[in-house]
Amino acid sequence: MKTVLSVSDLTMRFGGVVALDSFSMDVPEGSIFGLIGPNGAGKTTCFNCISGLYRPTRGSVRFGGTDLTRLPRHGVARLGVSRTFQNVALYSSLTVRENVMVGAHARLPVSLLGSALASRASRATEAEIEQSADEALAALRLSSYADRGVAELPIGIQHRVEIARALVTRPKLLLLDEPAAGLTAGEVDALRDVLIRLHDELKLTTLIVEHNMRFVMKTCTDIAVLSFGRKLSQGTPQAVANDPAVIEAYLGGAQ
Repeated sequence: MKTVLSVSDLTMRFGGVVALDSFSMDVPEGSIFGLIGPNGAGKTTCFNCISGLYRPTRGSVRFGGTDLTRLPRHGVARLGVSRTFQNVALYSSLTVRENVMVGAHARLPVSLLGSALASRASRATEAEIEQSADEALAALRLSSYADRGVAELPIGIQHRVEIARALVTRPKLLLLDEPAAGLTAGEVDALRDVLIRLHDELKLTTLIVEHNMRFVMKTCTDIAVLSFGRKLSQGTPQAVANDPAVIEAYLGGAQ
């Protein structure tokens, strides 16, 4: 299967702390790829290097043949990489639709002058942005929440709103940072169903950082395990679950 994202020899140091230590992984195109490990293993640091928030100390990140390691965050986004964050980062004063429209503005910017003058072009772009937002909400089964204030919604719905905002940018690679954090078992199952459906319908390559092992094992097609900044294992969920090194490190030496 074709590799869409290749992380090679990635090292990230913060002073004397080594967050990533020669970490490498290949993400197949069209996969739902899980990146797991305990707190402090380097998972979010890896995400930040991929998405352009950090510049690694050493190594490279290649997406579709392009080296991302020296590109600014907006440059990475323009290539089709979109992400969510550990803590839901929505605008609490806006509605669900307005929050998703913020993501569409990144793909279809409207000039300040055109907006102020309400030009025909700016009106057409705003209409396209609203349509794109509504399509993303429909894909996430959120249309009934479109006009509600996002602050009044449960955390499970807010997570899906953030995914809709990332989806509206029409990414080629979607990065989800702990999307199941704080969710009930029912909300986790609903999220899994949404991600599986999006994968089946859009063939969207998705990279997920997550601590919920049940969610990861039931959702992901491939998994890499990080431990103290180094790769411990990579393979299918079954192969990773049966890897003696993973069992010893995370499951107490036995299943």
